[in-house]
Amino acid sequence: MDEGKILYEGLTFDDVLLLPDYSEVLPKEVSVRTRLTKRLFLNIPILSAAMDTVTEAEMAIAMAREGGLGVIHKNLSIEAQAAMVRKVKRSEAGMIQDPVTLPPTATLEDAERLMREYRIGGLPVVDVYGRLLGLVTNRDLRFERDLKRPVTEVMTPVERLVTARPGTTLEEAEEILRRHKVEKLPLVDESGRLKGLITLKDIVKRRQYPNAVKDAQGRLLVGAAVGASKDLPERAQALVEAGVDVLVLDSAHGHSKGILEALVYLKETFGERVEVIAGNVATREGARALAERGADAVKVGIGPGSICTTRVVTGVGVPQITAILQAVAGVKDLDVPVIADGGIKYTGMWPRPSPPGPTR
Repeated sequence: MDEGKILYEGLTFDDVLLLPDYSEVLPKEVSVRTRLTKRLFLNIPILSAAMDTVTEAEMAIAMAREGGLGVIHKNLSIEAQAAMVRKVKRSEAGMIQDPVTLPPTATLEDAERLMREYRIGGLPVVDVYGRLLGLVTNRDLRFERDLKRPVTEVMTPVERLVTARPGTTLEEAEEILRRHKVEKLPLVDESGRLKGLITLKDIVKRRQYPNAVKDAQGRLLVGAAVGASKDLPERAQALVEAGVDVLVLDSAHGHSKGILEALVYLKETFGERVEVIAGNVATREGARALAERGADAVKVGIGPGSICTTRVVTGVGVPQITAILQAVAGVKDLDVPVIADGGIKYTGMWPRPSPPGPTR
């Protein structure tokens, strides 16, 4: 074989082990908090793949609650993908700033549909000026047979609701909820307009999921995939408006003209409004090209995943450990995080676990 055509030997996860050394650290003292992008951190260093068999809204919610991140796949219409982002953002929050609401013309059928879709137990009813008129809950619907009735006939009117002013802290809200034995606290300004909603469920979830990763408004973090396709401007705009925290510019070959131009477009258009992860690459040059064009993190890996067919179909790829080392070397002076996408088969990375049997 002509050795001049062999660039270097490569290593993958199956080829390496961690070197043991002296330690005084106990497992419970270890922190796995990690930087995802230039500005975002995760409490566990795990993302769920942007695949239609892996990550939709439910998976993204579960990942964020445990401290990781779910990336909603792009094999959806723009409206459906944006709706999933909104669903994650509304699943829990310190204060819900844009609660799902109903107009006074809505029916009980409308209320039941929205409660089921968003898995919530109540909906504020507001007029065209955003003024709170009342609150309809699942208890109001429980024994109703005629779902064509307007919600105004069964809702609790605003005069009988417990409300608070915007700026109420979660601690103050919890005390109000406890004192009045209610589960929802609408935040209403001096003009009667609904400005937010605090629920007992969200307060309980904060204790139930202490490692959850959230944005500045207390909402779960969520990512969404986009591609260098014709609908990129419309899709990215819809996702940003829905509140997405990270756009993942996804391609099997990220070191390409289309991806680089798409990355520049996203950074120039949205700036600091959203982080952008770009990939996938497997070389020093590919990682640096993405970082120099503004990527907030670089995703590494061409074909290392257990169900990925890229290497089988194209014969293209770099063993994953070598690809990571190359990418890190390419961006180390630019302070850009590197994300390893695929390649680990077992928790200890060893390819063939010992079969069960007697031990000595």
